[in-house]
Amino acid sequence: MTELTPAVAAPEQKGLLARIVGVIFSPRATYASVAAYPRWFGVLLTVALLASGGAFAFMSTDVGKQAWLDAAVRQQESFGRTMTDQQYDTLEKMSTYAPYISAISVVVLPVMTVVTAAVLLGVFNALLGGDASFKQVFAIVAHSTVLLPVAQVVALPIAYARETLSGVTNLMIFFPFLDENSFAARFLGAVDLIYVWWIVSLAIGVAVLYKRRTGSIAMSLFAVYAVVAFVIAAIKTAYAGA
Repeated sequence: MTELTPAVAAPEQKGLLARIVGVIFSPRATYASVAAYPRWFGVLLTVALLASGGAFAFMSTDVGKQAWLDAAVRQQESFGRTMTDQQYDTLEKMSTYAPYISAISVVVLPVMTVVTAAVLLGVFNALLGGDASFKQVFAIVAHSTVLLPVAQVVALPIAYARETLSGVTNLMIFFPFLDENSFAARFLGAVDLIYVWWIVSLAIGVAVLYKRRTGSIAMSLFAVYAVVAFVIAAIKTAYAGA
């Protein structure tokens, strides 16, 4: 007799709320559903509204404006630049518009989603022989961004308590004894735990879509992230020493 191969059940089609919650609590099953039914508009719009709303609310407070100003000054100083009184006054005036600047900056999210999806499609389809569509890859990346406003819920109260945006979720929180002007401190400061979480989730989604091992994809993404952090630290160190 011929042995019959059991049929593989098709992934369940999930609604918007179920997909948003699923990315956090059951990512593998959720990404399987997203790959089978690649919808992206609702989740990307929801993430953009939540992220921009959270940033606007935080920056509308006096603490938020001060935190924005502190982050802007630290960013300049990280490149070895000394702020003049006139430059500081200019930034202080700009902090009034921090809520709008922060909220509008979320428009970058769709652009970065497109770029990330295009890169992943090129690597896995053109180089590794995958056959996923751009819509599928884009939907996977779009759903991985759900973690950003979730992480914001944790990061913004910490930033409010500390009255600064600097070092809230990067690896420097574990190495406060390092000189902040050292290369090591700059490298660790460029590695954000929010993006580490996002990379893990994205790796799961890509692995499900292309039927590959999550670990190898995650390690590759982390390697790219480490290179980017290294370059950022090197540039800041070079400018500081100039």
